[in-house]
Amino acid sequence: MKLLVMLAGLGLAAYAASFLLGDPSAPTVLLWFVGAAVVHDLVLFPAYALTDRMLTRLPRTRIPLINHIRLPLLGAGLTFVMFLPGILRDSEGTHLAATGLSQQPYLARWLWLVLALFLASAVSYGIRLALSRPS
Repeated sequence: MKLLVMLAGLGLAAYAASFLLGDPSAPTVLLWFVGAAVVHDLVLFPAYALTDRMLTRLPRTRIPLINHIRLPLLGAGLTFVMFLPGILRDSEGTHLAATGLSQQPYLARWLWLVLALFLASAVSYGIRLALSRPS
């Protein structure tokens, strides 16, 4: 079953890649794809593996703290990657022409989102601690 799913995934990837054949932007797309794979494998994976290793060495408590840190960090990382061009104001002119809006508020809004994720996690951890106290 796993082999069948893997072959279906490869087939879908090949079908998607076939749309790039003959496209003048194909080398740029390939360069970005290879660059993303290299950056992930050589920079990002060791960084978040080391961070997770450090988190697992936190002192043990009745209610484990690790997932209350992992989840907001994951949310922060994923939303950062998703909104990276806006946060870095990478395409200010194109964005302004397409929407009539500036990219200026992206960084502040992303920081507020990260703060909200960590606050929600802290509140849920506090509630779990309060409910776990023996009566």
